[in-house]
Amino acid sequence: MSEYDALIAAAKRSREHAHAKFSNFKVGAALRAVSGRIYGGCNVENATYGLTICAERVAIFKAISEGERKFDAIAVVTDTAMLTPPCGACRQIIWEFCGDVPVVMASVKGKVETVRMSQLFPKPFDSSNL
Repeated sequence: MSEYDALIAAAKRSREHAHAKFSNFKVGAALRAVSGRIYGGCNVENATYGLTICAERVAIFKAISEGERKFDAIAVVTDTAMLTPPCGACRQIIWEFCGDVPVVMASVKGKVETVRMSQLFPKPFDSSNL
């Protein structure tokens, strides 16, 4: 049993609510606040694709809108043979709101890999650059 099992399970549940009728690429994410509360998110597609929002950003924005400000891990779940890391836009948002947290990439079939944000996003742009 892993310290991320509940996070992965929440991301899997969130994935079931994905609105991915154009790509059929369903993604679930779950963000754990230091309070212990877990916030789920799913991708929500739009016909223009540019207005699509990723699961990771949905989870982060839900948590922020509920007053959370400190996070210690995020999970991303897809149904692919290769584990799917967050896209570039999500990496920026994760870095700004969560810092160097563990990113748990998982498949619906149980494959799991955990990396730190600093491995996915080695030279981030953040408030220290301003």
